[in-house]
Amino acid sequence: MGIVDCKRLGSSSNHQRICQTPLLMEGSPRLGSKGLVKKHEFVRILIQCLLSIGYEKSASCLELESGISCKSDDFQMLESQISSGNWDGCVDTLNTAQDLTDETRAAALFLVLKQCLLEYLSCGDDKLALAILQKEVSALRVDRSKVHNLARIILSSKEMEQSKTDDIAVCELRKELLQELEKLLPPPITLPENRLEHLVETAVLSQIDSCLYHNLSDAVSLYADHLCGRDQIPTETVQILTEHKNEVWFVQFSNNGKYLASSSSDCTAIIWKVLEDGRVTLNHTLRSHHKPVSFLAWSPDDSKLLTCGNVEVLKLWDVETGTCKHTFGDPGFIVSSCAWFPDSRRLVCGSSDPEKGIYMWDCDGNELKAWRGMRMPKILDLAVTPNGENLISIFSDKEIHILNVGTNAERVISVDHAITSLSISGDSKFFIVNLNSQEIHMWDVAGEWEKPLKYMGHKQSKYVIRSCFGGLNSTFIASGSENSQVYIWNRRNSRPIEVLRGHSMTVNCVSWNHKRPQMLATASDDHTIRIWGSSRPNKIQPQKLS
Repeated sequence: MGIVDCKRLGSSSNHQRICQTPLLMEGSPRLGSKGLVKKHEFVRILIQCLLSIGYEKSASCLELESGISCKSDDFQMLESQISSGNWDGCVDTLNTAQDLTDETRAAALFLVLKQCLLEYLSCGDDKLALAILQKEVSALRVDRSKVHNLARIILSSKEMEQSKTDDIAVCELRKELLQELEKLLPPPITLPENRLEHLVETAVLSQIDSCLYHNLSDAVSLYADHLCGRDQIPTETVQILTEHKNEVWFVQFSNNGKYLASSSSDCTAIIWKVLEDGRVTLNHTLRSHHKPVSFLAWSPDDSKLLTCGNVEVLKLWDVETGTCKHTFGDPGFIVSSCAWFPDSRRLVCGSSDPEKGIYMWDCDGNELKAWRGMRMPKILDLAVTPNGENLISIFSDKEIHILNVGTNAERVISVDHAITSLSISGDSKFFIVNLNSQEIHMWDVAGEWEKPLKYMGHKQSKYVIRSCFGGLNSTFIASGSENSQVYIWNRRNSRPIEVLRGHSMTVNCVSWNHKRPQMLATASDDHTIRIWGSSRPNKIQPQKLS
């Protein structure tokens, strides 16, 4: 095959290599208290890191002092051969290189031969290009479509006059080839990109994963092992809201974290405003229902709020003005729950009446779709994943139906105990259900899990108790309880990490602020809503608002 004479180029490397990588020997020095880190490997990735963050002089000094090069002998040889167009040498280097699978070797040879072939074409030497295709490339075990594409390039170059490629363009193409090979070839011939950063980040993530209270999005310090205290999650009452005159059944923060909505058996719902300092003040009292208000749902854009009356109709409210914009259904339609699609223009509601099923409406009350019929059971709860892809419903106590809205594919999960409520994680990947067996089950939406993760410790046997995901990346689960306490779990642990005391009766519902990971609201039969915050000294002092 020979060296391509028409484009002889010098080395394209900006960083002068000054030494060769030592042979990997059994007795090579080790680092660390456990002796698990090979010194030469550690130095190589240090040099790579220095180069990647722009410290080229420091990298050169470290190479000189250590006698260790960032690039392996094989890759430095390839770099020299490719830069000078020594394609025979490249093929020999790849054929004799250790630690290569047959597939990787063939892929690397194809890249090299392709560049060689294209350069012969650019020199006008169609015969040599065709010979490489027929004798060298065709013998490789690579995707045949790639070989056919090269053949088409040769044919097209014969039909039209090929303009010659200048030295600068060839140099750039050879640099691109080296970059492709650097990504393709495995260690120790090349180092994975940003290897030191990856190792450090992996260690940090491992420490975060083992930290039960991690709830911060800030960068983690490398100066000490990472460990958060309980002050990272809401554990102390910072405010008590007493505006409702009867049991508070439901509470939910808006998606932007600036509002809180609550509903009560006093037949009202309240929209509260969350101030910059974290205090909560009354904004609107919604009075239109004639029966207790059992359920709420914020539109994704937070401009609208849905309220479900217990054994009553569904109402749509304007958040800014606090006025009722529409009433859905008729007096005979019993709404159990409702949810929004991501566009904030479509909503669904389920009926606790058998055969009535699930309805999809627009904001003006026009029916867009319905799932109903003789075989349709009562709907206890439903939710739409934040990405709008799945509608999850609780059928007749013990069945979870997951419907892909786009494909109509459906999956059913059957459980042994009655389900009382449903909640979905913010990333649309997981959902939790409360069971009256005093367990919370977490399932994956995709259906890859055979069994759920289970969380225990709270009390639930008679009433509807609602739980939620919360904290950074939905790391935590919070739930009310029939023993007047609030329970918080880290998702990786089945037992609670915190039990919050303050309410005097059953805690029906909890909601974690999406934008303030240290803010939690709880609703209770004791007629109050408690706002929980951090236990740090600068917390808001507890205050009643009535």
